[in-house]
Amino acid sequence: MREKLSSMSSQNMAPTHCMKPSDLSAEKKGIKRKNWRNRIRFLWTNSSKSILHPMKNRSYRPSVDDVNQWEQSLDKLLAHKYGKAAFRIFLKSEFCEENIEFWTTCENYKTLTSQKDLVSKANTIYEEFIKSEAPKEINLDFNTKNAIEQSLNAPTATTFQAAQKKIYSLMENNSYPRFINSDLYKELCAVASGKSKLVKY
Repeated sequence: MREKLSSMSSQNMAPTHCMKPSDLSAEKKGIKRKNWRNRIRFLWTNSSKSILHPMKNRSYRPSVDDVNQWEQSLDKLLAHKYGKAAFRIFLKSEFCEENIEFWTTCENYKTLTSQKDLVSKANTIYEEFIKSEAPKEINLDFNTKNAIEQSLNAPTATTFQAAQKKIYSLMENNSYPRFINSDLYKELCAVASGKSKLVKY
């Protein structure tokens, strides 16, 4: 009986943690660093053009104050457009970007007002993040998953609230501290202060 329960539990839970740097070979670490460097370079030299400076043909970079605020709390990091983008790049390098994607999707979901839109989006979120073996399955306990599943026929703006809080806590206690201590964040601090040429202006 215990073996059966254990098997059921493992099927209802996604992997608990992101891939840690120590789990990667030296070769993969090099590839990972190259990848986030390329993504950060692209983010700060291309994606922001004509968004924050529509009248100027130059790129935008977060200020030193912006980047320093990111280490004060996960809230402040996620509240900043480029802070959230940088955190997502970091999570992608650790193979757990589904957490930030789910959290962001929930933020967007809570803005919906039409019941038709809520039903459609709730089912999409369930299929993408919640159900067992979903393509971007997140780490949730059986009761939280079950509560979401039971509400899919008549979802509300708070349908994913408990799940979102759990994923936020997971990021806050695991991924966020690693991000703040990562080479990526140190590089961002250096770029913001003009001490790095990772991004050419």
